[in-house]
Order: sequence, then C-alpha cells, then structure tokens
Amino acid sequence: MIMRILGEGQYEITEEHLGRLNELDSALQSAADAEDETAFTTALSALLDAVRSLGTPLPAERITPSDLVLPDADTSLTQVRELLSDEGLVPG
Repeated sequence: MIMRILGEGQYEITEEHLGRLNELDSALQSAADAEDETAFTTALSALLDAVRSLGTPLPAERITPSDLVLPDADTSLTQVRELLSDEGLVPG
C-alpha cells in the first residue's frame, strides 16, 4: 500500500504493518470523537511517525498514485474530523 503524508512524500507500507497503523488510527479516531486536542495531536503524531518508521520512502521523482493520503502534523482536529470515515483514516 502506498501512503502519502501531505507536504512530505510517499511511503510504501507492507500488509504486515497495517494492524499497528490501524491501532494508532483507532486512537486518533477516539481522540477526535472526544474532541480532545491534546490526545488528538499525540495520536496524529504517533500515526505519522509509524508510517515514516515502518514504511519505505519512495523517491520524489517516482510518480505513483497513493492508496491513502494522510494529513500533515499541522492539520487541525476540525480538518481531520472531516476526513475521518467509519474506518478512520486507515481502512481495515
């Protein structure tokens, strides 16, 4: 799966890491539902850090469609709430 972090780049994520990313996504969803800004900021940072550490960065010159686009770390709670679906940001 190819994930893009807005303003940063793309990462290739293997299936074996999707469970961990879904756990972090659930924490993000819970923080957003509770409108807890502090927990939201922590959860979004943790999700983005996990994508960076678990994924393989794709070269900037390689143009590949993204399967999933994640907001950058500066995205507000309100903006992310608009992006969340029943499955959160990360499907599965």
